Amino acid sequence: MISSPDSTPELVVVHDDRTIPLSELGVDAATLQDFISQGPETLAALRERVAGLPADTGTPVAEAHFAPAVIGAPIVLAVGLNYDEHASELNLDNDSGPVLFSLFPNSLGAHEAEVRIPTHLSEEVDYEGELGVIIGTAAKDVSPEEALNYVFGYTVINDITARNIQFQEPQWSRCKSFDGFTPVGPVVVTADQIPDPQALHLTTDVDGLRVQDSSTSFMIRTVAQLIASISQSLTLLPGTVISTGSPGGAGRSRKPPLYLRPGTEVTVTIEGIGTLTSHCVQG
Repeated sequence: MISSPDSTPELVVVHDDRTIPLSELGVDAATLQDFISQGPETLAALRERVAGLPADTGTPVAEAHFAPAVIGAPIVLAVGLNYDEHASELNLDNDSGPVLFSLFPNSLGAHEAEVRIPTHLSEEVDYEGELGVIIGTAAKDVSPEEALNYVFGYTVINDITARNIQFQEPQWSRCKSFDGFTPVGPVVVTADQIPDPQALHLTTDVDGLRVQDSSTSFMIRTVAQLIASISQSLTLLPGTVISTGSPGGAGRSRKPPLYLRPGTEVTVTIEGIGTLTSHCVQG
């Protein structure tokens, strides 16, 4: 999704480092959710149209002003403690199964957008670089072997967390759902371009300091296992976003702790998908 300060977001294709609005390609879809609901045939037809475009079609990505890559999802689900190192550094148990909670729609933020740090509520705002999964087909009672067939695509998520509130309350939705606390993007890469979601290098940098440097291969439960497990108790609707957990290296675990402050820049990069940057300001 891209937008300008005085316009509504517009869904685009990124092709050869240029953005092309779907409206110019014969597709009527205001959001990714609208597009997914039109089914795989629309995606296949769109690919054919894009493949035949002249090289200079569209606008350079460098000129784009991004909106959240996902708008209007049925729900954003987050998985906690899906890497042993992260569970250990928070001194939390991850043996009982996936820790699942929801993130509120107001928390969604964009690449290169500002994240307001409400220091009057928390001076322990932390980063968590995560792989995001977008469901493409309704998934219910699926097996791990077939689960990836239900994935539309992948994105980058920073699951920003107010740690003091996380440890004060028995559930985690509020501490992670302040306005703008879930930057997502800059793009969604379709599943066919990510042959193995368990083989992606993931890094997070805070003001140029590399604080997370890991791989999705270290997930306790793979993307396929997460989809299969969650689908046993509920139907994962098309467009559902799953944030699959963060590796070790959270700011809380560092000595001294490294929390996000007004003026901080934080960047999460996932191999094959892209780089998501957020600019922290006073909330």
